[in-house]
Amino acid sequence: MTLSIGAHVDQSDPVAEAQARGTTLVQFFLGDPQGYKGPEFRYAGGAAGLRADAEAAGVDLYVHAPYIVNVATTNNRIRIPSRKLLQQHMDAAAEIGAKGLIVHGGHVNKSDDPAKGFDNWRKAIDATDCKIPLLIENTAGGDNAMARHLDRIEGVWQAIQAADGVEQVGFCLDTCHAWAGGIPLTEAVERIHGITGRIDLVHANDSRDAFDSGADRHANFGAGQLDPDEFAAVVRDAGAPVICETPGGADEHKADFAWMRERL
Repeated sequence: MTLSIGAHVDQSDPVAEAQARGTTLVQFFLGDPQGYKGPEFRYAGGAAGLRADAEAAGVDLYVHAPYIVNVATTNNRIRIPSRKLLQQHMDAAAEIGAKGLIVHGGHVNKSDDPAKGFDNWRKAIDATDCKIPLLIENTAGGDNAMARHLDRIEGVWQAIQAADGVEQVGFCLDTCHAWAGGIPLTEAVERIHGITGRIDLVHANDSRDAFDSGADRHANFGAGQLDPDEFAAVVRDAGAPVICETPGGADEHKADFAWMRERL
């Protein structure tokens, strides 16, 4: 198979970062991943310049929403700013011509009925003008998470089917998160396909920690605890573009790309 694989890179010059890795796709943040301030364009040419330069270079851009976005929570002081922040990043990602905006599934409080979180996801999709695909990503930790366990992912997916704009919602499968979250890699693609009918992007990451540990710690390919054959099979079977979010810079990422290509 022809593997389309890139990496999460610094946001100041994503096109140069792609070229340094010999790839045609990259992912990055727009602004502070831990802040509510809203997106910012750190590319010298601004949003229009980044869009034009990426198109000219044949580089596909993906944007990762801030980690703090949690549209599932019953806490209004988090949920309402999260929705606002999600729309701001959606607008900014669309402005640069991104292929998708990736967002974590979030969580509810320990005492909450998970169904409230599912319905909050429906409301969030209803409230968001999805100008480009919004890709919900499975997460590694937390018993109250909306996208760690398969039954919760199914709950979110069923709930959002009633939302306006659901046709713009896709799924991002993270291999480290699946492993650390307790989803066997041998089942991950088939089970996610069974729930969502689609995998739009793969976050290919090895895991420093053990199966079902709940720990979100990425490792370079072959340096973690994932079985190499099972890891490669997820990438192959998902049949989607791949972003690695592994430690290091261009050299380490190129080594990860080569490691994966050798096994496909």
